[in-house]
Amino acid sequence: MNTRSLKLIREVMINSGKWTSIEISQDSVYLDFNDVELGVPKETENFFLTVRFAVDSFITVFYDNIWDIDFLAKYDFKNQLLSEDVLFDIEEVKFIDFEYLNTFFHDYKKEKTISVVDDFNIHNIRNDFFMLIKTKEIAVVVGGNQMDFFTKYEKLDDSSLRELSNQWMLYFLKYQLKRNLIIKDPMCENHPLKYPKK
Repeated sequence: MNTRSLKLIREVMINSGKWTSIEISQDSVYLDFNDVELGVPKETENFFLTVRFAVDSFITVFYDNIWDIDFLAKYDFKNQLLSEDVLFDIEEVKFIDFEYLNTFFHDYKKEKTISVVDDFNIHNIRNDFFMLIKTKEIAVVVGGNQMDFFTKYEKLDDSSLRELSNQWMLYFLKYQLKRNLIIKDPMCENHPLKYPKK
């Protein structure tokens, strides 16, 4: 994806997005996010986005309290597998380079890394793609030489991402124009763009 699309990914995640699960399967790391601003909502489904890193992938979690990363305790080192639900509100998402990553070594007391690369060193990484997710409790950096984005139904490219973002924005604008006092959409109500009440 191009730089503009990566900026859009950030924007659709930070207003109300939640990190809801992590899956590690050999050399792939999957992160699932709910309540992202993509598409038109359906009563039975949440807005959903999966980010996958592959090819020499890694995940590093920066933390102060060990209990904040208990989801990593079930990682199966022998088979390189993990599948855990988590729940973190997203404060920041950035697609970063190594220079920016260096700052996090001083902001948190500890760090924990999982990678299939035998001689992996977080202080000397050479991956093509990095994503930072900051929550109130922890910061997570995921990287790899391949990065892909998926909804429940499709792999996203620049065009499909833009289309889903436009669909959500039209939904948001219609919601603001026809607000129903009985049915409230928390994602629209808490969005930083506000329209005066009628």
